[in-house]
Amino acid sequence: MGRWRPPPPKSSPYITPAGYESLQDELKALWPKRREVVQALAAAAAEGDRSENAEYIYRKKELAGIDRRIRYLQKRLPNLKVVDRAPAVNRVYFGAWVELETADGSLVEYRIVGPDEAEPGARAISIDSPLARALLKKAVDDDVELVVDDQRQAYIVAGIRYS
Repeated sequence: MGRWRPPPPKSSPYITPAGYESLQDELKALWPKRREVVQALAAAAAEGDRSENAEYIYRKKELAGIDRRIRYLQKRLPNLKVVDRAPAVNRVYFGAWVELETADGSLVEYRIVGPDEAEPGARAISIDSPLARALLKKAVDDDVELVVDDQRQAYIVAGIRYS
């Protein structure tokens, strides 16, 4: 079995100003880290036999990961479209904080952001996610039905805000 994998599906190019700045900061921080890893790799390589040198093997993998992330960010950043204005209508679009009422009456809130800044723990969901796609163009008091893996979930849009 080969190592080739098909490329992932294209993700949306949208991002918030804070998310774009965060990616730029990450790219700037990776270069000094890369220099440190290269120095540590050179020191580990100078120790002798590389085939059994755990430090050398670890640093090679770490350097490969850093290079992969730098390459990704250098390709991704120029293609991103920063969305810095809220739409004029009170409907769900990119950047919206959406408050949903679940079937049991509890309230949950999600923010629709770009795929590069989605964070489930912070309730930031990607615009490419099934829930975000179901929410797009909905207004307050609209019903939203989401079917994932033969499971139905019903929501009511309780509030929309942009901040």
